[in-house]
Amino acid sequence: MGLNPIVVHGGGPQIGAMLEKLQIRSEFIDGLRVTDEATIDVVEMVLAGSINKQIVADISAAGGYAVGICGKDSDLIRADRLKRTIRDPDSNIEKVLDLGLVGDPTQINPYVLEAFNKGGITPVIAPIGLGPDGETLNINADTVAGAIARAVGAVRLYMLTDVAGVLDGDGNLISEMTMADAQGLIDDGTIVGGMIPKIETCMDVVKSGVDAATVIDGRVPHAILIELFTKGGVGTQIVRN
Repeated sequence: MGLNPIVVHGGGPQIGAMLEKLQIRSEFIDGLRVTDEATIDVVEMVLAGSINKQIVADISAAGGYAVGICGKDSDLIRADRLKRTIRDPDSNIEKVLDLGLVGDPTQINPYVLEAFNKGGITPVIAPIGLGPDGETLNINADTVAGAIARAVGAVRLYMLTDVAGVLDGDGNLISEMTMADAQGLIDDGTIVGGMIPKIETCMDVVKSGVDAATVIDGRVPHAILIELFTKGGVGTQIVRN
């Protein structure tokens, strides 16, 4: 069909389950997992290990060709420590939050992905990167997907999640919206919680030149094929204008 997919996956629930099993305490700030030395070992083990290899096995079982990698392989993802600030309500002073080994992508090496593409192989990427001093950094999967889409000049970005897409104030699915529409729904509180970073990533990639980005319910069988090859599609598509 002339498609060259790149898969980026997360694994928050599986990481949480393993941390609990190992009795390692975990906390979140602004939806991001605070990641210390003990936690990053578990994050890497789960993301680059069991989840990554299961996705590769599933693609192979369906007749495809895939290879599992993470951002540390072939210097694929370079990142800086992610900085978050919070304003103290009493003093009105901004404080820098320490998220530990959490990264923000600064550089993507597209050449290894191009090599897979030429060979007809689907890269399956665990969102782990290398920091400035060679340290392993845990990176949000949506953020990595957006950074890779920009770096390779992707035509489309598909965000698979566990909801139908973006809903309006009455609970109805919004099938398409512009970047301005999306920002308005964030500002008025219609888009909330974990959907905000997904939509912000979609807006960023569309602004950078990707034709469109779509939030899709990954629970729907063949959701991406339906989106690609039917007029109505599924989910919520974000376009420039």
